Amino acid sequence: VPCGIVDEDTGQLYVTFGSSYKTSDFMVDNLEQWWTSLSITEKQQLENIQIKVDNGPENSGIRRQFLKRMVEFADQTKKSIQLLYFPPYHSKYNSIERCWGILERHWNGTLLRNAQTMLAWVKTMTWKGLNPIVKLSKKVYQKGISLTKKEMKEIEKRLERNPHLPKWDILIRPS
Repeated sequence: VPCGIVDEDTGQLYVTFGSSYKTSDFMVDNLEQWWTSLSITEKQQLENIQIKVDNGPENSGIRRQFLKRMVEFADQTKKSIQLLYFPPYHSKYNSIERCWGILERHWNGTLLRNAQTMLAWVKTMTWKGLNPIVKLSKKVYQKGISLTKKEMKEIEKRLERNPHLPKWDILIRPS
C-alpha cells in the first residue's frame, strides 16, 4: 500500500509502502515521518503546511479519525495546516498522481516478486531530477477506527472550514 508526499517547493518525493491497510492513521503517520525528516531550519522556514489531498476515503474532509489526527499533527508541529481537497475526477492536477504514473512507466514489465525488489525499483525512479526517499512500514494498521459524535464536536471546533468551500478547504491552527 503506497503513500506519497511531494514537496512542491523542493520537488522531493517521499514514498512509504505499508504492509497492512491504507488508513487515516497510516497517512498521518507518514506526514509525521516527513516532518521529522526535515531539518530545524526547514521547519522554521515553514509558516504553515499546505496539504493538497485527493479526497480518498481515508483522508476526506469528513473522515473523523483523519481530522482528529490532523489536529494532533498541527499541535505537534506548532504550524497551521491547510487541507485543500481536489474535486472528484481532477487527479490530473494532483502532482502525486503524476508521480504514480512515472513510477508505473519506470517499473513497467518488472516482476515485483517481493518488497525489496519493489523498493529498489522505486528508489531508482526520478521526479524532477531527484530520487525519492523510500521507506517500508511494517506497522499493522487497524481499519474502522472512528470517533463518537461527541468527540467529533470537539475536533470540529478546531476546524476552520472555508464558508464558500467547506468540503474542499479546511484550516487547522495549532493550540
